[in-house]
Amino acid sequence: MKIIGNFNQGINPFQKRLLYRSCILPIALYGFQLWFYKCAPISYHLKVLGKMQRQAAIWILGAFKTSSLYGIKAIAELVPIYLHLLKLGSRSQLCTNKLPLSHLNRQYALVKGHLIDLANRFNECLPSFDPLNLEFSPGLQVIDNFSDQISFVLNKEKNNKLRAQNLDKIVLESSSSPSIAIIASDVSIKNLIATSIVHIHTHNKPIIKTIHYTVNVTSTKTELFTIKCSINQSSCLDYISKIIVITDSIHAVKRIFDLFIHPFQVQAVTILKDLLL
Repeated sequence: MKIIGNFNQGINPFQKRLLYRSCILPIALYGFQLWFYKCAPISYHLKVLGKMQRQAAIWILGAFKTSSLYGIKAIAELVPIYLHLLKLGSRSQLCTNKLPLSHLNRQYALVKGHLIDLANRFNECLPSFDPLNLEFSPGLQVIDNFSDQISFVLNKEKNNKLRAQNLDKIVLESSSSPSIAIIASDVSIKNLIATSIVHIHTHNKPIIKTIHYTVNVTSTKTELFTIKCSINQSSCLDYISKIIVITDSIHAVKRIFDLFIHPFQVQAVTILKDLLL
């Protein structure tokens, strides 16, 4: 390696980088799926691989051993080893996902580690954009056409007792009319499993209770899904003319009327269409 790395008679830095990526990295990372997965103890492996990559960067550039690690890796155009492993892991998951469902590697319930990450990766709900939908077109936006019928009320009380009193006041005032539906929703996420629960009351009587479970979703997406289902159920009742949503995620509710591009537009469009019914 020293003879090859000689600047007078050896190869140039570009060729050395190509040699390192083509011959050394594949050998060093062979079988990395066995130890590189979520919640696995990988600090020791990354430390060893980091030392290897530092030596490779010094060899490629012919730099001093005291050179800054991040500087020589940037100049040598070497991707940090952790990010490189993430890229390789994603590609190997794509290959495994193409196998038949009867294949041994697709039997997720019997194994742990890398294949569990594969199952979680392909079960997750990916962002969905819909910027060209008519609901976001000028002149057709719900927030503009019905601004006098849509309002946000923030409960800024820090004291839990006062906050509960304010909520009780809103509920009591709204329960007097049979045409008002009160939706109380809550979402919790534990161990990648999201649980949402919705109670719909009208005229001080519970009429609908719904519980949903899902995996690998964000809290905002779960909140929007919960609101979408509850508004859809409320709007199907002929005698309902007003809907009050009580939630602890005001930012998720405001996403419904957000006109800028965001990854929750599909859910927002569905809710807006239900409100127009």
